[in-house]
Amino acid sequence: MDLALCATFTKETSMLARLRPTLDFMPSPLQDRPGLLIRDPFRFSDATLILPPALVACLEYFDGNHSELDLRAYLVQLTGGLDVGGLVRHLVDTLANAGFLQDDNFARIKTSAERAFAEAPLREPVHAGSGYPADAAELAQTFAEYVPEASNGASRDETTIAIAAPHVSPFGGVEAYRAAYQSLTPADAQRTFVILGTSHYGEPDRLGLTRKPFVTPFGEAATDAAMVDRLAEAAGDGAFMEDYCHAVEHSIEFQVVFLQHLFGPDIRIVPVLCGSYARSLYQGGVPEDDERVRRSLDALGELAAKEGDRLLWVLGVDMAHMGRRYGDDFEAKAGRDEMEEVARRDSARIERMEQGDALGFWNLVQENRDDLKWCGSAPIYTFLKAAPQARGNLLKYQQWNIDEHSVVSFAGIRFHSR
Repeated sequence: MDLALCATFTKETSMLARLRPTLDFMPSPLQDRPGLLIRDPFRFSDATLILPPALVACLEYFDGNHSELDLRAYLVQLTGGLDVGGLVRHLVDTLANAGFLQDDNFARIKTSAERAFAEAPLREPVHAGSGYPADAAELAQTFAEYVPEASNGASRDETTIAIAAPHVSPFGGVEAYRAAYQSLTPADAQRTFVILGTSHYGEPDRLGLTRKPFVTPFGEAATDAAMVDRLAEAAGDGAFMEDYCHAVEHSIEFQVVFLQHLFGPDIRIVPVLCGSYARSLYQGGVPEDDERVRRSLDALGELAAKEGDRLLWVLGVDMAHMGRRYGDDFEAKAGRDEMEEVARRDSARIERMEQGDALGFWNLVQENRDDLKWCGSAPIYTFLKAAPQARGNLLKYQQWNIDEHSVVSFAGIRFHSR
């Protein structure tokens, strides 16, 4: 075999890089461009690709176990022609250049993005213009309709410890958001808001912390860096400082916007992302069986005990995710059919929350490895462990069709001392 032929053979039989497992895949929303839409929820890459229907099956070859020659053979069979080398190269290069493959190019993109976030002085409002209006005046008008004002608290004889609100797009969960945030009073503006958000993209058994102020169209919310440092020191390797997930996560950003709407931009926050506790969920036991989780929960509990009513905890949590979008074999309709049983099971978990029963709540989450797919169980469990004296009152339960075939449930809940 001559050298040129050998080089060609080696190139064509090289293994294809693995497709990143953290990408979002969904049907193309464009009628004139059908196929599979691919995008990066981490925003390491801002590329969005639409793969034509005929080529969708090609993605199966980007699993780390197939070569370019395997992909070429499949395309020859698919097209009935032998001249598919250009198509193979185009597909591989397009995915690689978009940062969608686990290769050297993506490693460089990821390192650069994480470094940029760590060095940035502020956490920018990445969901302004999509989750809520980017213009300050329009935002003020919109949120005045969502939550007209805080309560005056005249008939209340106990202090609010925490609220639980959705983290779905505000327009979708407006009733539950309104119920939760209207339970606050103007006096709460002086407290520090510890915001426990779902970490959709972070490590499952760690807290994600940041010292960065959060910017929204309303202005800059100050993060209590000293309090964050205390948490980081106590949690040790159970917490990850300047977690890049904060750069893209919405579960805290939406809460900051609601708090600024009620109390002005100059609020004080402690933003904490909670991993999913997947080891406990899928292997059994309680989350704190993991030493890192135990240290993190202890750190938050110590903070709650020391700071007392100077803190107000805000949980950014959604509940069940049901229907086609979430892998179920049925079409979900809010309040109907299968979703009636989901509401009953949601209610059982909410009752445990109201009772401050962390273990009872987690036992229900673990049933069937959380087939309800609650996106918020970890922040809830974290709070119940950190503030065992808390008791809750359900203010509003809601189900919302996020699309024609899928439903998300959520609630507004207020917690007080027993």
